[in-house]
Amino acid sequence: MLHDYIGDEDFRKGMNQYLTKFQEKNASTEDLWESLEQASGKPIAAVMSTWTKQMGFPLIYVDSEQNEDSRVLKLSQKKFCASGPHLGEDCPQWMVPINICTCEAPSSSKLKILMDKPETTVVLEGVRADQWVKINPGTVGFYRTQYSPTMLESLLPGIRDLSLQPVDRLGLQNDLFSLARAGMTSIVEVLKVMEAFVNEPNYTVWNDLSSNLGVLSTLLSHTDFHEEIQSFIRDIFFPIGERLGWDPKPGEGHLDALLRGLVLGKLGKAGHKPTLEEARRRFKDHVDGKNTLNADLRSPVYVTVLKHGDSSTLDTMLKLHKQADMQEEKNRIERVLGAIPSQELIQKVLTFSLSDDVRPQDTVSVIGGVAGGSKTGRKSAWEFVKENWEELFNRYQGGFLISRLIKVSVEGFASEKMATEIKAFFDAHPAPSAERTVQQCCENILLNSAWLKRDADAINQYLLLRNAPSSTV
Repeated sequence: MLHDYIGDEDFRKGMNQYLTKFQEKNASTEDLWESLEQASGKPIAAVMSTWTKQMGFPLIYVDSEQNEDSRVLKLSQKKFCASGPHLGEDCPQWMVPINICTCEAPSSSKLKILMDKPETTVVLEGVRADQWVKINPGTVGFYRTQYSPTMLESLLPGIRDLSLQPVDRLGLQNDLFSLARAGMTSIVEVLKVMEAFVNEPNYTVWNDLSSNLGVLSTLLSHTDFHEEIQSFIRDIFFPIGERLGWDPKPGEGHLDALLRGLVLGKLGKAGHKPTLEEARRRFKDHVDGKNTLNADLRSPVYVTVLKHGDSSTLDTMLKLHKQADMQEEKNRIERVLGAIPSQELIQKVLTFSLSDDVRPQDTVSVIGGVAGGSKTGRKSAWEFVKENWEELFNRYQGGFLISRLIKVSVEGFASEKMATEIKAFFDAHPAPSAERTVQQCCENILLNSAWLKRDADAINQYLLLRNAPSSTV
């Protein structure tokens, strides 16, 4: 953000001046700001003090109105909080470098301003009513952006026709999802935006979409309309899955292979029947030695057949694990075993996690896979951790794995009761190196609970109306 605000030439000049002046001396942060300020003629010290001397970062709210051939933008800032809108009179303020672009030149700034007060108004000349305007092109600014409903709607064509840069398509969706999670907009608005990614080709964008949909799917597993979000996921990922297919095409790069695995795994877990049937066929050929699966396809195929599998599927997977020569393949299998749906088989996987067939450091991945695999798995994994806490704690105490074990075991819960239970357990069974992790997990569970209470009915209504005619997949 600072480099972009100063400009490359002046930034290089300022850095050279700073390094030359202090090459044999001690220096402070203020000395760097002074050198950059002298080189650029901009108030660097004043700007950066608002970022380095107070906690958090801002949310920029943007509204607009059309005035003939000019677009009037009204911007306001407040502190962004993951727990919801900042309350109180002591709201910090930042000096925020703001760049603004339009659909005529999505990768360059039409206007640059320094927002040094809570509210400001700017005018963009020569912008028609049918043209979109976006704040923070390139997503270089360290702030979240919230658009008015009208402005957000106007940006959807830029997602569909890919005229928005990939980083801006990702940033737009990610900001909106974070705002929904914080209770500052409805998750229904996020779902509407996600539907605009029908032509999206970029792996990084899809990876972020997939991650956010995974969070939402986990949240809705606490409801009786979890299948409706699976239908939504199938509809979102089906077009890109059709374009990619199962087999590599000439000229593809490694990102295409990563995207294919991501998309097929998502479709398979969501119960897309053609994907499930093809995964089962390829899995059988792989097991029979007729046609070995490419490494890029193994995880999506494994997780798909397990998610819709039975005891025979699990036995086959455990056999593959035992026969694997490479640790990479063993780890790949361990991470997906938790997808198995049966309560009885989940217990078998959890018991396997502590067996001699699994390296001690990899047990956490198996338990995490179970906890993240389903509502049943989440409950079973937590009970398993409690029952085997002494052994697990003796294994991992003092290291990062104890924090990771706690996080993967409980992060999917969404009720005040579970937050209380988890806190009480770790009060009685202290894990000093993971105290902060326990606190963060309990806070996140309470946030999930509030999110579910706030948005569940609206999500249900939106998905019911959307799926009412008939699924297109």
